[in-house]
Order: sequence, then structure tokens, then C-alpha cells
Amino acid sequence: MAAADDLKFQEFDDAANLLAANRDATTISIDEPGEIPKNKHGRLQEPGREEDDELLGTDDSDKTELLAGQKKSAPFWTFEYYQTFFDVDTYQVLDRIKGSVFPVPGKNFVRLYIRSNPDLYGPFWICATLVFTIAVSGNLSNFFIHLGKPTYHYVPEFRKVSIAATTIYAYAWLVPLALWGFLMWRNSKVMNIVSYSFLEIVCVYGYSLFIYIPTAILWIIPQKVVRWVLVMFSLCLSGSVLVMTFWPAVRDDNRRIALMTVGAVVLLHALLSVGCLAYFFDAPELEFPAPVIPAPIIPAHNGTTVITTSQ
Repeated sequence: MAAADDLKFQEFDDAANLLAANRDATTISIDEPGEIPKNKHGRLQEPGREEDDELLGTDDSDKTELLAGQKKSAPFWTFEYYQTFFDVDTYQVLDRIKGSVFPVPGKNFVRLYIRSNPDLYGPFWICATLVFTIAVSGNLSNFFIHLGKPTYHYVPEFRKVSIAATTIYAYAWLVPLALWGFLMWRNSKVMNIVSYSFLEIVCVYGYSLFIYIPTAILWIIPQKVVRWVLVMFSLCLSGSVLVMTFWPAVRDDNRRIALMTVGAVVLLHALLSVGCLAYFFDAPELEFPAPVIPAPIIPAHNGTTVITTSQ
């Protein structure tokens, strides 16, 4: 039977003393749950790449995109699949509109506002509002330009609504489609290219057009200098949103290709704004000729008719 001293609890000595006594012993190190060994980190990031990863959203965006893909798992021919694209509240839409009107330098619009829940609700209604705003403002501008002329008769031009709708919606869908296809193609060539989804690109383009709604209302002012100042101001704001969104995605590509891509994005955006201003608001003034008054017919006494002409 064991003695009382053998059953008494004894404190352990240092690990060095225990290993010296028994060199075949095995030690187990238990770390705190929150501690992460320094030698178990992944690849060391370069000092300049952390900011790029934050702009592109390559750290937590993969988890968010995976969750978004699990959420939108309904077949594309069902109503539930398209309903998810309009599942957004008013505060999110207003926050994204504010982000497109007041872009933050060095911040990615997709990373800050879109990637968590891309939607089509905001882009659809922004384009619809812009269509009617341009059409109505263009008719009012034409009316104010010829106001006061006795020979002018105002006739509403309803065809401007269809022309504006075709132009705006074609730009908001076809240009993102071409850009998405280009980024996917370059992604297969260069591994560092980050390709946005088609829905994210449509969302960026749709919200970037919001600034043109108040601009189109102010285009009613019949002063060409004011109009061109407004279009340049709106182009700088909306164009900066596009540049800060797509430049981090193509900056690792060939330098010339990256500059040409961003240049094409800005050029198409400028053509849209300048084209709308030139067609709907800066139409050439029409010269309305004076109506021709028929010459009076005066019957003569001998049965003949004399026609007098006024010079």
C-alpha cells in the first residue's frame, strides 16, 4: 500500500529539469485560443499591396460573394431569381446615391456599397427618371428659346422620350456588358486581374448616372456657358466614380492596355453626356418664315379681274 507522502500532491518543476531527468519524455505546448503563431501566417504582403487588396475587396469579399451566391441559388427562369436583384431597402439606395454624387478619393465604389448586395432597383429607376427628365427638360428648353417669337407655335416632341430611353438604357446595359466581357478575357490572360460580376458593373454604371438628373433640370437655363460648365462638373463627378472603380481592377495588366481601358470608359461616358446636351438642348434654332398673305383680287369695271401684288 502506498505511503501518505506518495499520495501527496507535488508541484512540477521546470520543464528543463523534467527533461533532464527523463530525456524520452514528450512535451505538449498549449497556446491561448486567441493567440496565432507568427510563423503560421500566410504569405507576407508587400507594403503597397495591402491598400490595393482593400480597394479591390480581395480579403473579405470572397466570403461575401460566396454567401451571395448561396443566397441567389434559385433557377434563372423563376421569379424568385430576379426578385433577389430588387431586394434592397431605401437606406441602401440613398447611401449608394450619396456615394456616387460625393465620391471618396481612393475608395472603391463596389467595395464600399455594392458588393454586399448588388441590386437593379436603383439603376433601373435612375435610368427611367433620367429619361423623362431629359425629354421634358429638352422640350421646355426649346420652348423658352423661342418664347416671344410671334411666328413660333409650340408642339411637344414626344419622340424625344423614346430616343432618350433607347440611348440611356442601351448605354447602361451594353457598355457594362462589353466591359464585363473584356475583364473576363483579360482575367484569363493575366492572373492578377480582378474581374467584377456583370451585376456589379451594371450597378456602378446605373448609380453613376444619378448626377445627370439634377444637371438635366438645370440645362433648361438658356445659357450655353452655364450648360457646358454643368456638363463638365457632372462628368468629373460621375467619371471619377468609374475611374476609381475600374482602375484598381486593371492596373496590374499591361500599362498601355490599362490606360486604354480606363480611357475608353471615360470617353464613352463623355460622349453620352455631351451627346444628350447637344441633341436635346443645343438644337439649332429654326427660322420661321413669315406667312405669305395672298394678294387681294379687285374686279374691274369692264369684266376683267385685276390682281395686285404687294412688294
